[in-house]
Amino acid sequence: MYAIIVTGGKQYKVSEGDEIRVEKLDVEPGKEVTFDNVIAVNDDKTLKVAGDVNGAKVSATVVEQGRGKKVVVYKYKRKTGYHKKNGHRQPFTLVKIEKISM
Repeated sequence: MYAIIVTGGKQYKVSEGDEIRVEKLDVEPGKEVTFDNVIAVNDDKTLKVAGDVNGAKVSATVVEQGRGKKVVVYKYKRKTGYHKKNGHRQPFTLVKIEKISM
């Protein structure tokens, strides 16, 4: 059984027991979070979408909060001596999918 959820402007295909990195959620590690925005559920027989998945929920537990690897942004314009170096680390939340309910 799997479900497709939407969080942080992205879609994720999840099954029970999966650990996924999502955009940072304001939840402490060890707490439970529920994803209500479910757009599809497959129960090993049929794929249910749209109106068929109203009320479907995916519950998960927050494993950790963290920051990703550094991405270096380097801007350069030739012949003018212009260059700018900047770095960015995207925050994330690691969640473990516990249950998919219809």
